[in-house]
Amino acid sequence: MALRKGYKALLAEADAVAPTLAAAELHGRLNDASTVVVDIRDVRELDREGMIPGARHAPRGMLEFWAAPDSPYHKDWLADPAKTYVFYCQSAWRSALAVKDLMDMGATNVAHLADGFKGWKDAGMPVAQREPKKG
Repeated sequence: MALRKGYKALLAEADAVAPTLAAAELHGRLNDASTVVVDIRDVRELDREGMIPGARHAPRGMLEFWAAPDSPYHKDWLADPAKTYVFYCQSAWRSALAVKDLMDMGATNVAHLADGFKGWKDAGMPVAQREPKKG
């Protein structure tokens, strides 16, 4: 398979347009009802490392489907234009690409966590365990 563009180029394009929030800035917004924090990591990562307190989970592989109102997989909680959605992954790579994709779809109320969950933990920010799925 011959690729025309590598992951570094994709990340550079995403970083050029995707708004970011520093860990301290996001921490200050955790109790803000107009901010929805969304963890896009795999559930095994959440179980192993925990997550940002109060964060919702949307698997990266389903994000565009969950966000699109015309998708059979659409989730209403990802559709409030009055809220700001802040996405994060482990190192801010997947979240940068995700935010760029959502912006390409027309979203204007999205951002991602600079330095990802690793940066969050390195900054000494709080970590919670994932809530078990309700039956």
